[in-house]
Amino acid sequence: MNRKPELSFWQIWNMCFGFLGIQFGFALQTADVSRIFQTLGASVEQIPVLWVAAPLTGLIVQPIIGHYSDRTWTRLGRRRPYFLAGALLATIALFWMPNAGTLWMAAILLWLMDATFNVAMEPFRAFVADQLPEHQRPRGYLLQSFFIGAGAVVASMLPWVLAHLGVSNVAPDGGIPDTVKYAFYAGGVVLLGAVTWTVVSTREYPPEQLQAFDDAGEAGALPDLRGIWRNGAAWLAAGIVVALLIEWFDLRDEVYLLAAGLAVYGLLLIGYELAMKLRPVLSERRGLLGHVLGDLHTMPDAMRQLAWVQLFSWFALFSMWIYATASVAQVQYGTTDARSALFNEAANWVGVLFAVYNGCAALAAFLIPWMVRRWGLRASHLVNLWLGGIGLLGFLFIHDPRWLLLPMVGVGFAWASILSLPYAMLSDNLPAAKMGVYMGIFNFFIVIPQLIAASVLGELLKRFFHGQPVWALVVGGVSLFVAGLCTLRVRLAEPQPVTQQVA
Repeated sequence: MNRKPELSFWQIWNMCFGFLGIQFGFALQTADVSRIFQTLGASVEQIPVLWVAAPLTGLIVQPIIGHYSDRTWTRLGRRRPYFLAGALLATIALFWMPNAGTLWMAAILLWLMDATFNVAMEPFRAFVADQLPEHQRPRGYLLQSFFIGAGAVVASMLPWVLAHLGVSNVAPDGGIPDTVKYAFYAGGVVLLGAVTWTVVSTREYPPEQLQAFDDAGEAGALPDLRGIWRNGAAWLAAGIVVALLIEWFDLRDEVYLLAAGLAVYGLLLIGYELAMKLRPVLSERRGLLGHVLGDLHTMPDAMRQLAWVQLFSWFALFSMWIYATASVAQVQYGTTDARSALFNEAANWVGVLFAVYNGCAALAAFLIPWMVRRWGLRASHLVNLWLGGIGLLGFLFIHDPRWLLLPMVGVGFAWASILSLPYAMLSDNLPAAKMGVYMGIFNFFIVIPQLIAASVLGELLKRFFHGQPVWALVVGGVSLFVAGLCTLRVRLAEPQPVTQQVA
């Protein structure tokens, strides 16, 4: 069997460089969209609902892009057409977002931004696994983490830097501060430039060459879908139970999103098995939905185990992204007036905090390989997640905003680890011919916790924490501790012997 040749450091560098631009745009979204919503009149309780568009978009877009990128071959290659198309569309969305004049328009633009980010970002995970031999994949994912951190540092700090350069940081009536506008314009330029660099400086293996490599797996094997209706019935029942609990306890309407998601997934599984019985040809000729449902139903054990790790990790991150601005403004700056100069000062400081955790993530990308060599993948990931959990808990006890820089170090280690080690643990268990669709399905366990967070966090704060946003960060910290414990359940693939070849 053939093995993939090793790539040089600079080849891996070029392969991952596009993530610098993607994360530049994504960091502007996570650091400034809640601020834009509040500036345009949203209350703290409304923010999670307005964020629902982002995870819903990922839930739909990522498996579709993964499925079709597995089956694409053009003059640009397999994954690169999606990088370029997503970057072009995302640049337009970034230019448009800070010019939203109303709250509903900003919510629609968040949906457009997240959709285009997903088109560009999802194939990048599969791209690393396509191009690198197994023993180089952790290096590739960690280099992606470095670029993610580096891009986010600049993007998160940009409004703060612009304010110190004299750009207006106060929102005019019905508008967004100039600091935010110019930051988003810069984000569009950087995103398009970085992704274009990766597109023009890399090459891809053609499909027939990928099939010749030993990790191509059983590309044509159809999953066994017998009994899929039982899972469907269980998910449908769970959705009904959640809906009844919402009605019984008079919970907020957005929690119905969670119930609807569970029920819809169950109905899809039941409907697909029924369709296969009525038309047996569907068992062999499955379309996009059939492929995704089948691969989701028969995912590898390691992927199921890592799903719980991802669920609790990304729930915590989404809690921070949604509520950090409101929390810091209220606890450390003593204001809830989203149009005041003090609130915008707090929002800019949150950008600095986000820059710090992303900067620490970029540095952690060089330290984590040492941790992995010394402790292994699972223990290293647990340690990093717990550092992040301690960091989020710190928001409850620190009242001087300058001291919030310290817990951001722990969050940075967690962020670098979340962006790399789960993918390193997963990629060795996936066939190359389905790498894209499985990476898209794996991202379900990124967007599902975001949907859960968007659905229930507002209700949790209202019922148990008197609407104080800092408690959302505390819940996120606890969630990271649980994610670390779940890491211990992951069974890793046996390491393969390293065989070097000349490309």
